[in-house]
Amino acid sequence: MFKKILLFLVVLLLVAAAYLQFGHLPEPLPADTQSSQWLEKGIHDVSYFDVELVDDTRPTQPNGDYAGSNERRLQTRIWYPQDLVAPAPLLIYSHGFMSSRSGGSYLAEHFASHGYIVAAMDYPLTNMRAPGGPLVKDVVNQPADISFLIDQFVSWDTDTGHQFYERVDEKHIGVLGLSLGGMTSTLAAFHPRNADLRISAAVSIAGPVFVFGPAFYESRNIPFMMIASPIDAMIDYQTNAATILPNVKGALLVTMNDASHTGFAAPGRYLRWLDNADLLGCSMVTRGLEKTADELWASEIGSPEEGVLVVPQTALCTTDPLPPAMNPIRQQWLTILAAFPFFESHFALSELRRKEASDYLLNTYSSEIPEVSVTRAAK
Repeated sequence: MFKKILLFLVVLLLVAAAYLQFGHLPEPLPADTQSSQWLEKGIHDVSYFDVELVDDTRPTQPNGDYAGSNERRLQTRIWYPQDLVAPAPLLIYSHGFMSSRSGGSYLAEHFASHGYIVAAMDYPLTNMRAPGGPLVKDVVNQPADISFLIDQFVSWDTDTGHQFYERVDEKHIGVLGLSLGGMTSTLAAFHPRNADLRISAAVSIAGPVFVFGPAFYESRNIPFMMIASPIDAMIDYQTNAATILPNVKGALLVTMNDASHTGFAAPGRYLRWLDNADLLGCSMVTRGLEKTADELWASEIGSPEEGVLVVPQTALCTTDPLPPAMNPIRQQWLTILAAFPFFESHFALSELRRKEASDYLLNTYSSEIPEVSVTRAAK
């Protein structure tokens, strides 16, 4: 009897696993579209490895029952093409609040299959397992983590014993991130005082920018794209994404209707049976923000003279009921279809490839995908 029960449980688990993997999938994109072609995996097989990097020049602040540290330890994952033989563009992905370095894995794997190196860190105090509990305001220290990681790649590029020796294209370094990671990417790319000038393009996916006024972006003129949704339950579209076009010269705003905030993260694919994945995402994030709910820390980012505004955060997760959202797997496809051509339009070696990517993003993408619109700011 025990063996029969055990066998039944094993079969049940296998069925559940198969359903999680293959159930409730969206319809594939039409095979004869350019979108379907841009979504195809590249010619390279992809590998990744994890490495712990330690910046002993900067501390990690105390947090709750965590006493802090005189260093910042960065658990890092690096995806790369297995047959990498020439310098490749480098992308640094930044995870959202209470997430992890694997939160953008679907993007990393796609880029790496097309010849990019992609790296992502668990930020010390904003990742889901942060000591003392995730602390949102440690975002002010994360742009320097990006610079530290870029430093590592630059040093590896000159190290004859390293696998990335002469494999990093230092002229093509980009940043992208989701939510708080989008804010991190924006800070690293544009901060009037602390921007890393090696970064030459940036993407924010539903990242908060409500504290950044026009002056914040004026010191740098690099390609920038915001991807956002009007029904995002966590990051208000009007006070964040909608400010990009008037504030950032030449920027692109990709508006993705019916996209949830949570659906942009890789684990969101497992919430595709919910009408809106933010139902779970909001529950987690609002609990994580409770300990800093009454704190104003914009001044730790920068000064009014640097374009940093001291304004209250729009309340999160107040929409009730949540509107229906698109399948998170489709949402992640559409995110690839914005981010990949964007970077290709600036980083591809071939002028023809750059033009094809730009034409697709500016013209074909929204004509083939009814949920999206693409708008460019005046230069």
